[in-house]
Amino acid sequence: MFEQAVPGIQDVENDNSRPKWKESRKTRLTLRQIRKLRKMNDVRSFERAKNLKKVRNQYKPAEQAPQM
Repeated sequence: MFEQAVPGIQDVENDNSRPKWKESRKTRLTLRQIRKLRKMNDVRSFERAKNLKKVRNQYKPAEQAPQM
């Protein structure tokens, strides 16, 4: 809440979540904001899948050595 905005994730100029004086209506998302959220979600899901692949590779059972 009191931390600085993370560059590349939070855009302070486009942040309209804070209501103005005597404004009781909810803010509506624009198409640009919806597209940006969808892209961020796609990137997160791609990074999560990439991370899971790496973790599965780390913890997979060791291959059996051929027995003689």
